[in-house]
Amino acid sequence: MKYKEAPAQFMAEPSGCLMHLIYYGSIIPILFVAEIHVFGEAIYGARMSSAQSAGQKLLKKATGFGSRFIGKSLSSFVKEIPVYLVNTVFIIVMPISKKSFGRWLLCMVGLAASILVGALSQSCRGCVSEEGRADSIPCDSSVVSGLRSADTLRVATLSSSTTYFVYKDEEMGYEYELAKLLADSLGLTLVVEVVPNDEALYAAVDTGLVDMAITPQAATFKGKQKYLFVGPEEISGQVLVQRSDGNPRITNVTDLIGKPVTVMAHTRYADRLRHLNEEVGGGIDSLILSGDTLTTEDLITQVAKGEIDYTFADEQLARLARTYYRNIDISLKVGFGQRLQWIVRKDNHCLARWVNRWGESIPDKESYRAIQKRYFEMSKSDDEVEEEQSAPRPRIKLRKGSISQYDTIFKHYAEEFRLGWSWHLLASIAYHESRFNAGIVGWSGARGLMGIMPRTGRRFGADKQELLDPEVSVRVSIRCLLAFKNEFPDVTDPEEKLKFTLAAYNAGSGHVADARRLAAKYGGNPNVWDNNVEAYIRLKKDPNYYNDPVCRSGYLRGAETINYVRSVMARYQAYKQKD
Repeated sequence: MKYKEAPAQFMAEPSGCLMHLIYYGSIIPILFVAEIHVFGEAIYGARMSSAQSAGQKLLKKATGFGSRFIGKSLSSFVKEIPVYLVNTVFIIVMPISKKSFGRWLLCMVGLAASILVGALSQSCRGCVSEEGRADSIPCDSSVVSGLRSADTLRVATLSSSTTYFVYKDEEMGYEYELAKLLADSLGLTLVVEVVPNDEALYAAVDTGLVDMAITPQAATFKGKQKYLFVGPEEISGQVLVQRSDGNPRITNVTDLIGKPVTVMAHTRYADRLRHLNEEVGGGIDSLILSGDTLTTEDLITQVAKGEIDYTFADEQLARLARTYYRNIDISLKVGFGQRLQWIVRKDNHCLARWVNRWGESIPDKESYRAIQKRYFEMSKSDDEVEEEQSAPRPRIKLRKGSISQYDTIFKHYAEEFRLGWSWHLLASIAYHESRFNAGIVGWSGARGLMGIMPRTGRRFGADKQELLDPEVSVRVSIRCLLAFKNEFPDVTDPEEKLKFTLAAYNAGSGHVADARRLAAKYGGNPNVWDNNVEAYIRLKKDPNYYNDPVCRSGYLRGAETINYVRSVMARYQAYKQKD
């Protein structure tokens, strides 16, 4: 029942010492009475669903006003007085209309107590700072006073799909890009320290190795005793992942009774599934897997492919996964939402204030919205791409036997640069990177006909705009292929060397080197792609492997690289047969 979880939210967000006393002295007893009230209804023959609904409504009436007051300024309260008045009338009239004096009395007591809590919390804000905040603490006007180095913002993070990763030799990740936005706004250089686990993350902050940790942490009461929570606030909980094109869509957790839900053992998802099953009275078919190399990302993929029906995932991870699989539905929340923020040391009030000011200002900025769109809206499927061109691409009529309108360019530069592979390879790469659209810009920033990253373009003398020129794109692409080819001198088989080169072209040479070292460490052949190195590049989504001491490039969605190599190789052979 949701109303049973509500006290935890309030306890995690106190506004001061006096509010503690009032809160625990008034709200908790009201909730206790509400529990008895609802339980009694259930015992004396009322339907359980009706009892739950009554309890939820009662809680909302008893605590809703207080929760809205907490953390608000007096000016914002004044602005919302009309809303509060309307809600007050509703609270009084509705129970009377239902001829329920008991509910009306409880609502009145709850209303009075919650308003008192709100008022006292406002007065507390003027003399006592909220735990985990630094807004009322005086500090130097310069952010430099809160930094380890005067011109550098040092941050710690875990490597993951949503925080920080390296792709095509460029640093990426939602939290990383927000931190880069922060550093740029302060005129600072961003330096990232990647750590293997939460313990190392906290240690990096505690010891002063870094100024801040950007892997979001839950803003719990315990956490606020040790750290200041800063920056953009995310509210994230667990959601049900299901197909939108398969079984009838689950819209209520009670609909999961009799349905199979698959989660990994020893995870918070398994804990939540167990608790949810208890809350609905049992009946959910819980499938708890213990595979050493399976991850939640794998389970989401299995849902999308129809291999399993349902799983649980964190909301942010599920939003990212939906950009890969448009056929999944993540709308049903199955867990209580948590406040997630970055953390700084408890004594670093100056930095905390600067970061909080910046965090309050960015929601309306285009740069922030662009980052949100890049990670949680833009498709990352091979079948969907973003075009920079404003005009529709004209239809090209090809002569018989042609692959694309760029065949002449492919042939010319393959010969000029002595590529060593047939020009059909360039055509195959162009198809997978852009569908022969020279004006394309992918979610990662890869541009043009051959999908070149801006940083790579600069390395070979081409700026962002020039990469949209087909000839420039092909020239840079060939130089990349030759550079990657030369990184594998000990791979002597020509076909194997091509597979390694394509993998590096797709993911970056650092990830391929990691996979080769993993293969050598765990008994595979580092010079053979199929069933050897490809198996270990797939495992680079698993923290047990990408945090291995032999790995240097962190997280990778390796399955995408494997599919890329297979698809380009297959199309390459098909194109050669057409010639």
